[in-house]
Amino acid sequence: MFSYFKGIIDNIIINNNRNILILEVNNIGYEIQIPSRFARQLDINSKTIIQIFTHFQVRDDQHILYGFSVAAERDLFRQLIAISGIGSQSAIALIDTLGLEDLVQAIVTGNIRLLTKTPGVGQKTAERIALELKTKLSQWRISAGINLNTIHVLPNAEIMADLEMTLLALGYTNNEIQQAISVISQDNLLQKNPHVEEWIRNAIAFLSLNT
Repeated sequence: MFSYFKGIIDNIIINNNRNILILEVNNIGYEIQIPSRFARQLDINSKTIIQIFTHFQVRDDQHILYGFSVAAERDLFRQLIAISGIGSQSAIALIDTLGLEDLVQAIVTGNIRLLTKTPGVGQKTAERIALELKTKLSQWRISAGINLNTIHVLPNAEIMADLEMTLLALGYTNNEIQQAISVISQDNLLQKNPHVEEWIRNAIAFLSLNT
C-alpha cells in the first residue's frame, strides 16, 4: 500500500526494545518501526528530507509500518515474513544482526551457523529459511545489485567462540557482538591473524566507537 515515505525525522524512540521512527510527512507524524542499525545511522537533529522504504502490515488488532533504508532490505523483509513461522520481529532481528548483504550470503550459501547467531532463530528455523529462500535469493540478489563476492570471511570457529564469550563477559549484547564481527571481519589483515587477542582488541575498538 505504501512503497515509501519522504519526510523529516521528528524523533526516534525505543519502545519494548523496538526502534520507532517518528517521520513527519506533510505535517503528519508517522510511527515506523526500523532496524536498530538503521536507527544508529540517522541524525534526529537533521532537518533534511529522508526517504524510507516501507512495508505496511495489517493485523486484526493493529496496523504497523516497517521502514528500511533501501528497497532491497524492505523486499528481503517481505520474503522472510512470507515463510511460515517467521514473524516480523524475527525478520527485523535477522536484518539487524547480519545486515542485508551478509544475510543474503548466509541464506544463499546455507550458512546455518551464521543465521542462528540471530536472537530467537534456532537451528530448525535457520534451516527452513535457507531451504525456502536459497534459490529465490540466488536470482533476486542479482536484480537487487547485491554482490556476494564482497562479503567478509568469518574467523574460524575457535576464534569466534572465544571472541563471543569475551565480549559477552564484557557486557555487550549478542546483536552488538555480531555487528562488530561483521565489520572487523572485512579487514584483510585481520582475516589472516590467528590470535584471538587481536580480534578482541579490534572488536572492542569498534564497539567503543559505535555503542
